[in-house]
Amino acid sequence: MYIIKVKGKAKIPDYIQVRDADFVLVAYFRADRPMKSVEKFGLEGKEEQLEELIKSLPFGKLQKLEL
Repeated sequence: MYIIKVKGKAKIPDYIQVRDADFVLVAYFRADRPMKSVEKFGLEGKEEQLEELIKSLPFGKLQKLEL
């Protein structure tokens, strides 16, 4: 899976996209509320690691999600 942080503009918040190996969108959620969606793409129990990763992600850079 891959992850990318998208910068919001004006009143639109920052978002996180999670994509599978074929770059198909698996999850899309607000960067400030990531814990509501982790069950949907199989990362339960890794919430703290995901939260730290999201904080350190640069905007617009696609990275391989390795948790």
